[in-house]
This record gives sequence, structure tokens and C-alpha cells, in this order.
Amino acid sequence: MTATLAPPARIGKAAVGALGTLAVATGALESVVTPTLPLLQRELDMDPAEGALLSITLLVTGALVTPVAGKFGDRYGGKRVLIRLMAVVSAGGLVSALAPNLPVLLLGQVLQGAMVGALPLSFILVRAHLPAGESKVAIGVVSGLFVGGGTAGTLSAGPVAEGLSRHWMFALPTLAVIGSTTLVHRLMPHDPPGRPGSARVDWPGLVLLSGTLSTLMLALALAPGIGSRPLVLGALVVVLAAFVTGWTAVERRAASPMVDLRMLAQPAVWKACVLTFVICVGTSVAVHLVPQLFAVPAREYGFGAGATEIGFFLLPGAVAASLAGPVSGIGVRRFGPRAVVIAGIVVMAAALLTLAAVHTETWHLVIGKMMIALANGLCVTAMVTSTATSVDRNDTGIATSLVLVKRVLGYAVGVQLSGAILTAGTPSGTKVPAESAFVAGFLVAGAVTALSLLVARSMSKGVKE
Repeated sequence: MTATLAPPARIGKAAVGALGTLAVATGALESVVTPTLPLLQRELDMDPAEGALLSITLLVTGALVTPVAGKFGDRYGGKRVLIRLMAVVSAGGLVSALAPNLPVLLLGQVLQGAMVGALPLSFILVRAHLPAGESKVAIGVVSGLFVGGGTAGTLSAGPVAEGLSRHWMFALPTLAVIGSTTLVHRLMPHDPPGRPGSARVDWPGLVLLSGTLSTLMLALALAPGIGSRPLVLGALVVVLAAFVTGWTAVERRAASPMVDLRMLAQPAVWKACVLTFVICVGTSVAVHLVPQLFAVPAREYGFGAGATEIGFFLLPGAVAASLAGPVSGIGVRRFGPRAVVIAGIVVMAAALLTLAAVHTETWHLVIGKMMIALANGLCVTAMVTSTATSVDRNDTGIATSLVLVKRVLGYAVGVQLSGAILTAGTPSGTKVPAESAFVAGFLVAGAVTALSLLVARSMSKGVKE
């Protein structure tokens, strides 16, 4: 086995650039919904809760696909699985582009969710072909370019949707995904498979996790009016507890579990998962609330911004997030992950709490969103990088997929929570939430983010060579 792993010790800049190009394309496709959500809500006649559902559909699918993709990548080779996964993403992008209504658009988002599995597969390829020191920086670069793709998507989605149609804002990045996948196929050498004997799919675990996520999202979607129906709330809690208990039992006994709970028990891994989840809850509340606040009519308390204006307002945050990946990779290498994560948490909590108090000018929201995006990029990249380089090379995909699953779950919970807060804060007979609903959302996100410092302080400093 050692002799087999030795030859692909190094790759050139062109191959890493191909992975980066794919990261940009998938990041752009993932990000087009956020700046155009008010436009989509108007065109498809959605309320805030349905808008939140559209925002998290891709993420929930990603939470299910990512561990499977990571496992298959570790066992069969990252490139082989990545190419097939991108075929599914491309199909989803085309479905979204052609969607005439909300149900079909949701189907397209379900298929597009497979793109979340591309990051752990890219990390597998980087670790297979680069030495440890360079792989940390390369992982940070690929992560940063994925977020950088979000910059392109955020900036272009509004003008494309308003100038052409909402269909083209999905079609153009989908074409970029197809082209960049072809580039990866040609330039990236195959990586050797790991342990093929344990690559069986844990279907019972996948089904139970699907039930857990669906029940959780349903509970959050019904949260605004569920207080008047205690029996419904009790039933959802019982069902959710049953799914969680069953999934845990299945994963502990499975010969090849979808989520290796033994690996999750490692301090470096579980702390990264907890921190990623909590930080992404705080980030996603801002991701959902800020565009909605920009779109509130100026005669109320908002700014009456259209999709194009919202895209430009979100651009500084997208740029900050794209720079955070490489900066975080370098910071982890020099100072260790704990220092980077703590700095990011402090900045994010301060920005969220400040937005709760001050949000009367566009620059308040622009600066606040920029600081939140920068802090999120620093934290998540630091945790993914430290996790990827702290486990055995054959477990890179599985370990990083655990962290990325918590990332998408955090985003899903945060967006659904913010949608529920806005729905609960919308007076009957109007579609405009009360300003207090936005204040409450920012306050909850800031408090949750600040609490994550309790876990971050117990992280290993992680400073190496």
C-alpha cells in the first residue's frame, strides 16, 4: 500500500487551479438565491417561511450527501467520486434554471445540494498529492475560492435576474460548473483508493438522518404558530427524539456507518463540529435577515432595495469571505486554529449585537455583514483545515465531511429560525415584518455565537512545525 501511495505525492499549480475553478463555479451556483430571495418570493408568491425553506433545501441535501461523498472519496478515490457528483449538481442547476414554479425549483435545489460534497472530495485530492504543510494552505485557498465564487454569484444574480430572468441566474453558473468539471477531469491525476472493503452505504443511517433533519426543519417552519397547538409540538418532539435515538443506535452498530461516531468522539473533531454548527447558526441568521431588511420598503423602516442593489450591498461581505479562506489557512499554520477561531467568534458576536442596535443606514448593514462574513470564513476554514490535517490521510473525507455537515445544518437551522422569527413578527394583513423581529433575530444570533467561546477556549492551540 505504501508503494502505491508514494507516486502521487505532488501536483502542479494547474491541477490545484482546476479545483479552485470548480470551487468558484459551485460557490456561485450556491449563492444566487440569497440576494434574489425577495424577488423570488414576489414572483413565486412565497411567504417568509417558504422563502426560508427554499434557502435551506440545498443545505439539507448537502448534509445528507456530504458524509456519503466523503466516505466514497476515501475508499474509491476523490476524483472519481467528484466527477460523478458534479454531474448530479449540473442536472440540478438545469432543473432550477427551467423551473416554472416553486416545487420544481425545490427539486432543482435538492439536486444542487450534492455540491456541498465537493469540498471534502477536493480536500482528499489535495492531501493525496501535496505534503502536509502545503496542503494546509491549499485547503484554505480552495475553501476561499468557494466563498469567492459566492462573490460572483451574489454580485451577478440580481442584475441577471432583473435584466434577463430568474432562470438565467441558475443557468449561467451551471454552465461554469460543467466547464470546470471538465477541466478537473483533464488536469487532476487520479488518487489511489483507500479501503474499498468498508465503502458500503449505510442506508438505514441515511434514512434515519433524513427523518431527523426533515422533522427538525418542519418544527422550525411551524414554530411561529405552534405554541397554540401543544399536541403538535409534543408529537414533533417525540418523533425527533425517536429519529435521533434510532440513528445513534444504528450508527454505533453499523459495520460501515455513514457518520463514524467513534471519530466524532475525538476531541479535535467534536469540538470543530460543535463550533462550526453554532457559528454557522449565527452567520445564517445574518445571511437571511440582511437582504430581507434591505428589501423592506423605504416608507416603513427599510431601504426598498431591488435584487441588483442588494447584490451590490452584499458584495463587500462576499469579498471579505473569499479573502478569509487563504488568510485563515496561513493563520492556522502560524498561530494555530484556536487563536484564529477565537478571533473570528469575537468579531462575529460583536457585529451581530451591533446590528441589533444600529441598522438605520445602508452602511451599517454593509459593514456588519462584511465583518460577519469575514469572521465566519476565518472560523470555518480554520476548523476544516485543522480537522483535515489531524486525522489519518485515508479518513480525510470522512472527518471533514463531519465538520461540513455541521456547517450546512447550522445554516439550515439558522435560516429556518430567522424565517420563523420574521413570520411570527409579521402583523396580520401585511407582508412586512415588524422591525422588532429583525432586532430579535440579530440578538439571538449574537448571543448564540458568543456562547461558542466556551468551547473555543478548550481547543488545542494546534501550533505545529
